[in-house]
Amino acid sequence: MSVWQGQPKPDKLSVDEALKQVKKGIRGITNKLYWGIVAMIALIACAFIITFFFSFRSQATTIGILIILVTMLMYLSLIVRHYHILNKHDLTQNPTDYLNTLKEYQKKRSKVIGWFYYTYVLLISTGLALYFIEVLENAPVYFKVITYGSTIIWFLFITFYLKPRMFKNEEEKLNLLIDRLIRLQEQFD
Repeated sequence: MSVWQGQPKPDKLSVDEALKQVKKGIRGITNKLYWGIVAMIALIACAFIITFFFSFRSQATTIGILIILVTMLMYLSLIVRHYHILNKHDLTQNPTDYLNTLKEYQKKRSKVIGWFYYTYVLLISTGLALYFIEVLENAPVYFKVITYGSTIIWFLFITFYLKPRMFKNEEEKLNLLIDRLIRLQEQFD
């Protein structure tokens, strides 16, 4: 049963307004991904500079930074892929294809984000632990405890508090955009 049954068909203005809202929502998501890409490239450049232009006594420190660097490259490839999926189609050219692309993106995103996030946190934690071996070598025990403890607390906070809220918010935005496109598609069926 159509959402529009029993109501007059919407005019061109409401269709244009709905398309503008969807485009604005997608633009917001792609802008966020774009700036995430820029920030990740800057962080990768910093990690690269630290790894190859600073000398460390311990191999563990270099391995830790390399693990962090590889993990950031994995994340960068993921967000670049997501950016290209959302940015490659023009919504106004073929809304049905764009809707199918969004649905496919939503499925892949929730599947990949689940396992990838935990892999990401595990690798970053391992890299930081190895990096801190040399960096905190001469630090007092209480400083080591504070550093490792605050790092663990930060990862737990992100994993169990921040991550679910962020992903839920993004999922709701994506669902709203998909719902608007489905309503538009029903108008033309």
